[in-house]
Amino acid sequence: MHTIFTVFRKEFFENLRDRRTIFAALVFGPIFGPLLLALSLQLMMDRGEARLDKPFTIAVAHGERAPNLVAFLRQRGIDAEAQDLDDAAARAAVLDKRYSAVLFVPEDYGTRLAEARPAPLQLYADASDTFNQRYTGRLERVLGQYGQGLAQLRLLARGIDPVSIVPIAVQDVDVSTPASRAVLVLGLMSYLVIFATLMGGMYLAIDATAGERERGSLESLLTTPVPRSRLIYGKIAATCAYMFVSLALTVTACAIAVRFVRLEEFGMTANLGPATALGIVLLTAPLIPAGAALMTLVASFTRSYREAQSYLGFATLVPTLPLAFIGILGLKPTLALMAVPSLSQHFLMNQLLRGEAPAALEIAVSAGASLALGALLAWIAGRLYEREAILG
Repeated sequence: MHTIFTVFRKEFFENLRDRRTIFAALVFGPIFGPLLLALSLQLMMDRGEARLDKPFTIAVAHGERAPNLVAFLRQRGIDAEAQDLDDAAARAAVLDKRYSAVLFVPEDYGTRLAEARPAPLQLYADASDTFNQRYTGRLERVLGQYGQGLAQLRLLARGIDPVSIVPIAVQDVDVSTPASRAVLVLGLMSYLVIFATLMGGMYLAIDATAGERERGSLESLLTTPVPRSRLIYGKIAATCAYMFVSLALTVTACAIAVRFVRLEEFGMTANLGPATALGIVLLTAPLIPAGAALMTLVASFTRSYREAQSYLGFATLVPTLPLAFIGILGLKPTLALMAVPSLSQHFLMNQLLRGEAPAALEIAVSAGASLALGALLAWIAGRLYEREAILG
């Protein structure tokens, strides 16, 4: 242990002078990760606000044919500007981004409406413009409400109670909490935390392996009268230390960043106080040895710093790969999945963010599986450095 600690101390303090290591551990994760999270949440909030009641403008061609409809749109916060547009001009107005949508009222609209027949309306919108879809979707809902109101008036005019054509009235009972609803928009956080943690130790793992080989100091280091496995264990421990610092700073910065997002206006509350942040750090920490050992092992097979950067760029995706299948496969937290590193940390993070207390058995399985994988990869790295082929 004395030898491992000596190597750990050497690598830890020497890399404090390396700008790439400091940037990855103390700047990239703690600053860019939470900033990206806050910007993503703010964008989602803005999109939600647009779907609710934020005014926006559309063009209405021949609005004089449907004055009541135009007045109804304006009452619902949709500014309907009268424009003299034909089919080609309406298409061009949408494609040129001059209007989010163009509503065209045909000549026979009033006649068909008076005859109680379906009255046509043409809505020009760009389905490929995801930004304006939030506005066109709201416009379609408002038009649906207007049509439903006309249908009810027609029934009343014929002496029919509109309620009689509604055989089933479904009442939604929302059992979610403000904290659990916030998880819907905080789902990106687990990926950012894990990725930033890996980035925190990547450059140290490269410098301690491929960097030593490129500088020509690896051979002299391995000829010292110390078991080679202890040398690599010390390097892995130093990588773990930088990853833990990056993890703690990233979670802290995320907890601060979400306070500036207007979640409360949408009935959400970010359950990311000091206790939750500490819980996330402690539950994610068992993944660190596996990530450090994996990066050290991959970098050991490279011949130069640049080559190691290329390979580790792909290696850092391996721990985050299981997270990509959560939405695709609709995975739910089970005891079996708690044995999958990174995936189990994601589930445990979400439980904390929802205000739920993870089961002790789930925590034990998650931590045990992650630490066991880390120990296995570290042992493989130690065995690898016992071979003379590592020098060639």
